[in-house]
Amino acid sequence: MSTQSLQVMNSESAVATLVQSRAGKYLTFFLAGEEYGLEILKVSEIIGLQPITRVPRMPEFVRGVINLRGKVIPITDLRMKFGMDAEDSEDSCIIVVQMRGIQTGIVVDRVSEVVAIAEADIEDAPSFGAGIRTEFLLGIGKTGGRVKLLLDIDKVLATNEIAALQAAQAHAD
Repeated sequence: MSTQSLQVMNSESAVATLVQSRAGKYLTFFLAGEEYGLEILKVSEIIGLQPITRVPRMPEFVRGVINLRGKVIPITDLRMKFGMDAEDSEDSCIIVVQMRGIQTGIVVDRVSEVVAIAEADIEDAPSFGAGIRTEFLLGIGKTGGRVKLLLDIDKVLATNEIAALQAAQAHAD
């Protein structure tokens, strides 16, 4: 077999592996009436909304930090991160996730369910044209006649924003 054939086979299997990696179980939640999903393996726990200590000079969407069983956890408000108005309700809660090796909490309006989504039910995020960023989406999941925006939590925050979360955590320690 030629080297070129091997490279084609390797790139095809890499694409197949990448595509297969999107199928799985997702924790779904709501933000401003829209349903989103996170890979369940990235979720540590779900806790009720609790008092959050504000850390000075953090980006607006970083609400601050909480003390979770003796560990300081930075908290990000996904509504604010996505350019929505900040708004808590009695159903608001914090999903504790592992993101790029950092344990962090994200504030959501309410948690919905855990669903298994097959690869056939996940489409690539559509291209909306220049200036619209969709790289934080793994894809669009279709289950139960509804559409869920599947987030790649590792890409939701940019590198400089991860540094801000680490600074908030270090400042509170």
